Amino acid sequence: MNKQLQEKRKKIICELIQDEIYVPMKEKEMAVFMQVSKEERGQFRELLDELLREGRIGITEKGKYVKPGKDMIKGTFISNARGFGFVEVEGRETDLFIPEDRVNGAFHNDTVQVRLLPEQSGKRQEAEVVKILERGMAQVVGTFQKGKNFGFVIPDNTKLATDIFIPSEQSKGAVDGHKVVVELISYGGERKRPEGKVIEILGHLNDPGVDILSIVRSFDIPMEFNERVLNQACRVGQEVSEADMQGREDLRGLAMVTIDGEDAKDLDDAVSLSRDGEDFLLGVHIADVTNYVQENSALDREALKRGTSVYLVDRVIPMLPHRLSNGICSLNAGENRLALSCLMRIDAAGEVKDYRIVESVICVDRRMTYTSVKKILEDKDPGERKKYEDFVPMFEEMEVLSGILRAKRKKRGSIDFDFPETKIVLNKEGRPVDVKPYERNTATKIIEDFMLLANETVAQHFYWMELPFVYRTHDNPDPEKINQLGIFISNFGYGIKTAKEEVHPKEIQKLLGKAEGTPEEALISRLALRSMKQARYSVDCTGHFGLACKYYCHFTSPIRRYPDLQIHRIIKEHLRNRLKENRIDHYEAILPHVAERSSKMERRAEEAERETDKLKKTEYMENHIGEHYEGVISGITSWGLYVELPNTIEGLIHVSVLKGDYFYYDEANYEMVGRDTGKKYKLGQRISIVVERTDRFTRTVDFVEDDCDE
Repeated sequence: MNKQLQEKRKKIICELIQDEIYVPMKEKEMAVFMQVSKEERGQFRELLDELLREGRIGITEKGKYVKPGKDMIKGTFISNARGFGFVEVEGRETDLFIPEDRVNGAFHNDTVQVRLLPEQSGKRQEAEVVKILERGMAQVVGTFQKGKNFGFVIPDNTKLATDIFIPSEQSKGAVDGHKVVVELISYGGERKRPEGKVIEILGHLNDPGVDILSIVRSFDIPMEFNERVLNQACRVGQEVSEADMQGREDLRGLAMVTIDGEDAKDLDDAVSLSRDGEDFLLGVHIADVTNYVQENSALDREALKRGTSVYLVDRVIPMLPHRLSNGICSLNAGENRLALSCLMRIDAAGEVKDYRIVESVICVDRRMTYTSVKKILEDKDPGERKKYEDFVPMFEEMEVLSGILRAKRKKRGSIDFDFPETKIVLNKEGRPVDVKPYERNTATKIIEDFMLLANETVAQHFYWMELPFVYRTHDNPDPEKINQLGIFISNFGYGIKTAKEEVHPKEIQKLLGKAEGTPEEALISRLALRSMKQARYSVDCTGHFGLACKYYCHFTSPIRRYPDLQIHRIIKEHLRNRLKENRIDHYEAILPHVAERSSKMERRAEEAERETDKLKKTEYMENHIGEHYEGVISGITSWGLYVELPNTIEGLIHVSVLKGDYFYYDEANYEMVGRDTGKKYKLGQRISIVVERTDRFTRTVDFVEDDCDE
């Protein structure tokens, strides 16, 4: 079926269905009605499936094609090991529950069309899967177990409800304990397991690095670059040419530094600061990656496909090949580099009085680390201050400006979730030897404050230019979640004001301020964060709730984030006066996909990072079974108490092992209550525990209450 005929038929089908001109038909009847030949039937079925995926038509339980109604919804199926599932729907706050007998063959991550079932009071909205529009998983990662005449793979993903059957001739020679990648041949049915074939053996489950590699592969994160991409990267010179510097503003005379972690190799931002009377002259200089990654090149397509670099506990999986990310694109000290610079004049109150965004040539004077700048500013370390004496005055001015900018953001209501991230230390074999909080310091705050200001300044500039752009947005929280947060914090004597079911970010900020320095501070911060919506990329500038600002974008990390790379192209075309009507149309056409893809890849990276952290934390606690700790109750559910230790590791005390009474969960007050004794466990309460067991497969740690607490 040629493309023109295909589009014509799609249009006719949609018109007929939308106008409800004809009685709903099954595929065969519709094919006859549309005069489709027998030879074209397969292509016609694909056409109907495409219309379903686009949500332009619906399908009934009996397989008849209809106008999509309010009760017919498209979403992503999330399976559960117990057989039932959920469907995530874009724009819908709560997932739909799919009972086991209504799953109808859907597999984890499938795109499905569901029909809403009649609502039941007090229960989550239920639905049934009507049609599988697109399979979401082609491969599964798991542990191979060999039988007599066949094998099977136990999936690493605990959401998958069943093992994968592997015929002996499809095992690729795998043996017990091998971590393997399986390609699904069949997705199974009511009485039949899914079937697959082993396409790759990653190694034995006890081999160093195989555990992380398995997680990487299970999220389908590409590790290697194909030959075409690598060849393009290799053709890029490793020195900035005179031709490349032509027409750019020469800022090599400005004193500037990079400030990053000790291990960082992809340095994409440098900062400069001087004073002009009362004003600060701040320069934020960002690597001009677009000079080397041309639009629609193999490098560009691969970068969009990946969306972001992925930072795991034992490795970095870059968005761009190392030859670029650690080479010509990295702002290495002492080397000429191309940049996009945001040059801002800021008054003593932190207001940006004037700014320029320019293409520049820079040369970084010093490669500084957070640790070193902290020693200079916080610790007043004589040796460190002597070593960098020419730059100490600039660092001190940076600290002053950082404080002014932070105070200004606080005044408008910006929320600062200041709880420690986790630092997991591994030995050469990849085994965790320490898990500890990774604290922010003066140096990390300086860079954070300067990057936030540059991002806001660039976003505001292009918003008022009314040009197509990619913004970083963060919507207002869901009123129900804020209400739940209000109930929870009342246990600690705190309150939160809302107006017309909406909360101002200043209220969250006030809450965090009141909790600062208390035992429950980290807990309240995390629960407040969980009540927020997820930030995302969008072509619409709808504001950033968490930062309490109207205009925000990601401009400062083009080496590791695709949206930054994308807007750099728009900025440069604008600066060169090349954003004519055809280019504006071009960007308006491609940017929605860029924003959606980038948001999706960011979520994938975050999930992979979370899973690797959980795995290594579990592995670390294997060597601490039987040891005593004091922690804080960080979560309460009907099945038990979650306790967080000072090193950020969280474990479960199951309700069945709570001693001295029969305990039940009081959902209204977020408490675990003893039926006879009235003993209560509350969120934020300190509790002594003993590490009882760990399970590396499920990445969980179990605690029991320490007898000395009774």
